[in-house]
Amino acid sequence: MEFRWLLFVLISSSAMLITQSDTTTKDPDWSDVVVTMVGREVTLPCVDWPLTGSVSINWKMKSPGVDHWKLVLSANERQQFSGAASKASMRLVDSNFQETGDFSLLFVPKMEDKGRYSCLIKQQEKKLREKIILLAILTVSIFPSATLPHHSTLRLMAEVSPASAVSEVTWLSPGGTPLRLARRSGGGVAKLPQIRLTDQGVYICQVYPRGNSSSPMFPFTVDLRVDGMNVASFTNISHSAQISMASLTQTPLTLACPPMRGDYVLLYWKPPDSRNINTTTLVYGYDRWRDRTEQSKTHAQLSLDGPLSTPKEGFFSFLLSPGQNDGGLYMCEVFFNDNAFSQRTLLSILQVKARHSPSALVLTCHYTERSQVKRVVWSHQNQSRTLKWSSSGPGRLSTEVPLSPTQDTAGNYTCTMQLQNGQAVKAVYTVKLPLKDNTESTTSISPPHPESNSASLLPSLLSALLLLVPLVAAVAGVLLWRQKDISRRGIEQSLSHYSGEVENIYENPEDVRQTSPQSSVYMPRGEDDVYEELDR
Repeated sequence: MEFRWLLFVLISSSAMLITQSDTTTKDPDWSDVVVTMVGREVTLPCVDWPLTGSVSINWKMKSPGVDHWKLVLSANERQQFSGAASKASMRLVDSNFQETGDFSLLFVPKMEDKGRYSCLIKQQEKKLREKIILLAILTVSIFPSATLPHHSTLRLMAEVSPASAVSEVTWLSPGGTPLRLARRSGGGVAKLPQIRLTDQGVYICQVYPRGNSSSPMFPFTVDLRVDGMNVASFTNISHSAQISMASLTQTPLTLACPPMRGDYVLLYWKPPDSRNINTTTLVYGYDRWRDRTEQSKTHAQLSLDGPLSTPKEGFFSFLLSPGQNDGGLYMCEVFFNDNAFSQRTLLSILQVKARHSPSALVLTCHYTERSQVKRVVWSHQNQSRTLKWSSSGPGRLSTEVPLSPTQDTAGNYTCTMQLQNGQAVKAVYTVKLPLKDNTESTTSISPPHPESNSASLLPSLLSALLLLVPLVAAVAGVLLWRQKDISRRGIEQSLSHYSGEVENIYENPEDVRQTSPQSSVYMPRGEDDVYEELDR
């Protein structure tokens, strides 16, 4: 029973899915689509075969959102007359339609003429055939105008009404490249910021009808010209409050841009501590409509990857990993149509460098964009210790650590930079003790590091060797006594025993004492590991 119920549910679900699929893919209630523009002559095609006898044609029209049809034009083989919905320009393409089979309707439409048109063919007062045609009107808008000022933002807007008549609308550049489109129901907007002379030419709007159509695509052309003598000016600029920031070198930071959607963004930079107002340069530019990026080689560490950045959607912020010379004034400008928005950021960079002099380690604190710096100080981890500072030039503050560092002079040296707005950053340089002192200090505080095991075992080995000195001396004494004993017995016999038939090379014990030793015994003199040789 449960299995049958489950099977019934599955079959019912499948039937519902099929029904929904049929509903969504159902063909529209027209057999043809025609797209045109207001004021442009259009033909609604209705072609059959030649007919004999009494033939009549009725053209009717139904506006969007209206339930009833209005007569537009009616004709037979004897006469032709117009209805209430007809236009002055409205007529049949071929007055001899009975013989040619061409019942098409021609006229110059207005916006209110959009909607469904019925071509009803009758023969002997009987309905022979009916064709429903949907007439859609395309509206193309060009801003600022067909003749554009240099560096202006071109806006190409296309809208088809009714929107249900089309499946897609595209724009092509004069070179045939598809333009990026912000799509809307029945159309969309294409933009080309910072228009140049190379952008002028014929742009094509392509409209693709939905459902069955006698034409797979309707092209419409727009001829644009660029006025190179007239340059667009953005006088409507909104400025946000300036941001003051401080950072260490190579520490990623965010450069904010105005928090509104834009067509493109430009980032300008003025070097730190620069008095020349003409030193501002463009370091980054991004056009989201062309997906085109321009970046200066001087700021390769700059990217459009800030936490608030979705460039292709028109929201921008930058990520910078600054070097010592990357401070200064950054100006982020976002452009939308004819409006501009600006955000300025004043950035100071801090870095500590060390160099050795004959008598000391010199620590120098380098900082840039001094105009917003309130103070810079050196401090030691031992707060009771007072440091001496000196400056070798603007943006530099130095302190010295005597060589070699002691327990008092080693440790963390901190350079602190504070801005006028209270923000502060710190750069720390650590001075370490010499290796020997550092080892003794480390072992007295915590378990020794594995690398210090060999050094810590050295005193123990020396002590053990000193304890062996009396033992080795005793052994040497026994060996000397043994040697004298052998001499008394006659060294000639002893050597003859080991050498077999070999002739005795020593004549008496005195010769043995004068002969150079064949082996040696080394005894330590003391802690310097220097050994003396004892004659055997």
